Amino acid sequence: MRIEKFKFFGLVLALALALPVSAETIAVIGTGNVGGALGPEFAAQGHTIIYGTREPRRADIIELVARTGNGATAALPNAAVAAADIVVLAVPGTAAVDIARGLGDLSGKILIDPTNVVSREGSYMMHGVPGKGSNAAMIQAALPNTRVVKAFNTLNYQQMVNPETAGGPITIPLAGDDAEAKAVVAELVEGMGLEALDIGPLAYAHVLEEMLIVWAQARGAGNAFNYYLRRTPE
Repeated sequence: MRIEKFKFFGLVLALALALPVSAETIAVIGTGNVGGALGPEFAAQGHTIIYGTREPRRADIIELVARTGNGATAALPNAAVAAADIVVLAVPGTAAVDIARGLGDLSGKILIDPTNVVSREGSYMMHGVPGKGSNAAMIQAALPNTRVVKAFNTLNYQQMVNPETAGGPITIPLAGDDAEAKAVVAELVEGMGLEALDIGPLAYAHVLEEMLIVWAQARGAGNAFNYYLRRTPE
């Protein structure tokens, strides 16, 4: 009996150590490729996911909720955000700023921005908001009391889920003005088997959006790669 009791407490301890120090409620706004990749990954780290969607009872969203597990649900976007500590804006880049504005009060919340605004000029991709900075900067300007972190915009959604298919490490650069918020996002990144790298303030987010252009152009030319920014040894 005593041995069984020790086994039980050992199992409880192992489960506790496997979970993040602080489980959060995360609203994933959007249920496309990126939202459908990040939601289950965050749930696997012990977080509760609420998908924000205009059609929470649609069959494919019900399937995504079931696949996500860990108490995941779906709700209208504003309701999802109201119940969450962290918001992931997994929406088309061209609509991201307007959607963010329409989500209600995000004061004090962490908003993860994985979006990019790009346009085509002939056969080349270009940054879509010249002179206006990045999507992340425009979202921060629209929501000054929200802690915006740029992340997850420089890789394919399939390798968010299976980073081992890259054949080596993948770096997720982070930009933001709130050090604590970036540390929270870095923990999410590392929990997915990716490597987080804080590149500095949100003013540098436009560089990360332009990194996507280089990534996509190379991929289109048959020279696919992933970013791995190896730290310089001390």
